[in-house]
Amino acid sequence: MAASLSALPSDILVVNSVTLLDERARQRVVIAGSHGGRIAAYLAAQAGVRAIILNDAGVGKDQAGIAGLDDLAQLGTAAATVARAAVPMGNGQAMLTAPISHVNEIAQSLGVVVGQPAQVAAQLLRRAPLACAKPIQVQEGRYSLYPFDPAYPDAPTVSGCDSICLLSPGDQGSIVIIGSHAALHAGPESALPIAAFAAIFHDAGCQDSRLDPEGISRLPVLSERGIPAATVDYRSARIGDACSMYLTGVLSHVNTAALHIGLRPLMPVQRAVMQLRQQALAWATLARPMMAQPATTNHHNPTLFGQEGVWSAK
Repeated sequence: MAASLSALPSDILVVNSVTLLDERARQRVVIAGSHGGRIAAYLAAQAGVRAIILNDAGVGKDQAGIAGLDDLAQLGTAAATVARAAVPMGNGQAMLTAPISHVNEIAQSLGVVVGQPAQVAAQLLRRAPLACAKPIQVQEGRYSLYPFDPAYPDAPTVSGCDSICLLSPGDQGSIVIIGSHAALHAGPESALPIAAFAAIFHDAGCQDSRLDPEGISRLPVLSERGIPAATVDYRSARIGDACSMYLTGVLSHVNTAALHIGLRPLMPVQRAVMQLRQQALAWATLARPMMAQPATTNHHNPTLFGQEGVWSAK
């Protein structure tokens, strides 16, 4: 967990992710680099925060990036988000000067307004009342999209997790669709806690990897580990919702390992999953070859641009 800045009062805590919250967050105002969706709100409420400021993740499909604000209001917890366009995901300290973009009614009653710097809003939220209700347990948020099929024992299973914290050792070797954003919130080891066959994250509003490399920083790290990885466009699927990502998601960025086996920006997630499973079966049939870069995926391809091991559509 990132420590609060020395310039801030001790009852304001700055963290890079709500998945890192522990007993130190109880009854404190938290500024966290996670999205403002429902599962992030649940984790914040479970930690007993006094109030929280999150990232709106570009708001996105069905306003999923700020859906947690209303959930927290129902519990009596003040909450707000900062504008994703002004700050990367997964970086709590960078949020301090970012403008507030959305507020719930409790935060608004304390003087928090759109456009206010987050550090100013956090000071106001120190007066927030404690929650008047306990959080309702959310559904586990784990889905078996393609279970093991004995007819195709070499095809990887496909699991959906609404948050990266829901991954388990049993997901090793699987294709995992994860509702979390693709920004590292700690060191390279935080990119993915398991050795998956492939991983698909949410881009949380990262539209241009050249201008916002932090927003998809898990992808090149995973490519170095030999794991194909991609992100889903925030306009095509709800953040924090793995089923939405699978059903309606469209890829926005892919790493080099994913590009090598046929994944492309603008490809529907369902097609990408099919491509990954077919590739796994092909490798099982013919000993896995050393991957050579196809001619259609180099820097001369007019439909793609590459930036530090990540490929995006122009």
